[in-house]
Amino acid sequence: MAILRNKELKELKENQVDNKLKELRKELIKIRSQIALGGLPENPGRTKELRRTIARIITFKKNKTKEVTKKA
Repeated sequence: MAILRNKELKELKENQVDNKLKELRKELIKIRSQIALGGLPENPGRTKELRRTIARIITFKKNKTKEVTKKA
């Protein structure tokens, strides 16, 4: 299950998208540190979900900037 879908991204403002990206990256770092210390995260599938959502947000932001430059 995706944490944040494209439809939801379109509804958010730019600063909200940036904040969400920071929040997801922090959570991913926390999970990776648990794994590095030899422990198991509570939800192992969450790592993959976080990585995909982060990639989705980055792609969304790049496409948004391309649209702005095309209009100008």
